[in-house]
Amino acid sequence: MVVLPDAGAPGDIAAPEQWKDMLRDLRALVPYLTNYRKTYGLGMLLVVVSNALITYGPRILERGINLIDRGAPPSAVTRTALLLVGVTLLGGTARFGMRQLLNSASRWVEFDLRNDLFQKLERLSPAFYDRSSTGDLMSRSTNDLLAARMAAGPALMYMVDTAVRVGMILPAMLAMSPRLTLLALMPLLGLPIVMISLGQQIHRRSLAIQEQFSAMSTHVHEHISGLRIVRAYRQEAAETDEFRLLNDEYRTRNVALAKAQGAFHPLLALLAGLGGVVVLAVGGRLVMAGTVTVGEYVAFGVYLLMLAWPLIALGWAVTLVQRGEAAMGRINALFREHPAISSPSNPAVLPPRRGARHLALEHVWFRYPGAEDRGWVLQDVSFRVEAGQSLAIVGATGSGKSTVAELLARSYDPDRGQVLLDGIDIRALSLEELRGNLGVVPQETFLFSATVRENILLGAPDDGRLERVAGVSRLAEALPELPNGYDTMLGERGINLSGGQKQRAAIARALAQDPPVFILDDALSAVDAHTEAQILAGLRDALAGRTSVIISHRLAAVRDADWIIVLDGGRVVEEGVHADLLAAGGRYWELLRRQEIEAQLEV
Repeated sequence: MVVLPDAGAPGDIAAPEQWKDMLRDLRALVPYLTNYRKTYGLGMLLVVVSNALITYGPRILERGINLIDRGAPPSAVTRTALLLVGVTLLGGTARFGMRQLLNSASRWVEFDLRNDLFQKLERLSPAFYDRSSTGDLMSRSTNDLLAARMAAGPALMYMVDTAVRVGMILPAMLAMSPRLTLLALMPLLGLPIVMISLGQQIHRRSLAIQEQFSAMSTHVHEHISGLRIVRAYRQEAAETDEFRLLNDEYRTRNVALAKAQGAFHPLLALLAGLGGVVVLAVGGRLVMAGTVTVGEYVAFGVYLLMLAWPLIALGWAVTLVQRGEAAMGRINALFREHPAISSPSNPAVLPPRRGARHLALEHVWFRYPGAEDRGWVLQDVSFRVEAGQSLAIVGATGSGKSTVAELLARSYDPDRGQVLLDGIDIRALSLEELRGNLGVVPQETFLFSATVRENILLGAPDDGRLERVAGVSRLAEALPELPNGYDTMLGERGINLSGGQKQRAAIARALAQDPPVFILDDALSAVDAHTEAQILAGLRDALAGRTSVIISHRLAAVRDADWIIVLDGGRVVEEGVHADLLAAGGRYWELLRRQEIEAQLEV
């Protein structure tokens, strides 16, 4: 559970350096704002126009009251009233346009920012996702982006609006009575203290809320994904209790923020109200002394009231800025992530494809990032697969088999040694070219919430290959169980398919890409032995002329490979063909003998 940061005492005041740090993250929005500089520029122009018209209104009101006070003819008062109506309508229209332009521009900023963030997430390496929770990433992509949009739209609009209005109204008030203006504005000197002290608390508490929201999102995501396990082990009550604790902490943090915000707005209103008391007490005496006319007195009061709303809006805008800054800090942390795996600036080019390609590992050592203290996963592993040949990799659980598949697909890079495709280090190739030459069936099958057809083709043309690869993988045998055949919509992660059906779909998907190199990472573990034999027989024909690497814990799946290597503790301990390895009576023979005994016990 995320610990709530110390919000500080109400009187804590952030140092200027802290405010600089807080606003630094928001500066990342500037390039997005400049993409819509014309829209923002026109919106800001309407801010100025609307405030100019609104500021002129009390002057017209002053003139009308003075006309009435002097006994002017009704026609003159009527003309003044109509002028006031016209100015008010124009001012309201300008403010409508201001809101439309600036708020819509902030929506486009949010659109661009979300696209860039998703593109960034697409490029980040598996090592990043190994240490990041899905719920936290979802929170940053939704809740935090909304907070950033509010800072780029309403917050920016009201802060500029307040500055412009004060800049226009203050000279008008000084022109009426400098003394009354200074006295009326004296209570507002407390505004910076309120903004700084409570603003820092709002920032801290907003960040704590967003972190707790991430924790809640992660819990809900994991609970829904693992709902079958939760039910199987009767953990519904325990999971509900844990979520209740997370939700209670989320409520507590929101209440803490509401308290800070609740103090913010009343304090601003109090400061503005004290100014009104000054106008009533001092201004009334000036009117009675004849220093200020009745019209000026009323106009001055209206000006002061016109300053009250911007100050309240300013408090709301500061809150939005604080929340937006906290959100952008979390978003910027993602943008600062550098993918451990990326394409080189000047990538090498593979020779023109003439059938299959050859593959090799040369003296590869590897440890997973962040797990260096656990020792080497692979130690000095070398092998070579000639073009069109098949290599099988076998070994006990934890021997490093799947790690080899990860390195071949360049999900990770080796710490030492190199992986070669047609004699070229795959780190010198662009990721697009490398992965376009590989068809990988991972150990853990993932299917999208789309139709079976879309999951298998996955960008490949629908030119008849779907039926062909479905036949090879024996997926077609499962289709009668599906209501709409290939057009059956799958649930999240293919939940309406069995484990074996998912693996068949994954094999079909890799074959549909027609890759020169095919990597099968223990992808038949969920099918029965009979179906496995059928799929392997179909694969032998489908993979003819391709380079293939078959990783399996079942030795029956690899006996026909052109070459077999045996991994143990991350090292190659044996290699050869099936018959020779059996005759040697070593580690390969032990694995086969153990599997035969297990099969007999199951019977």
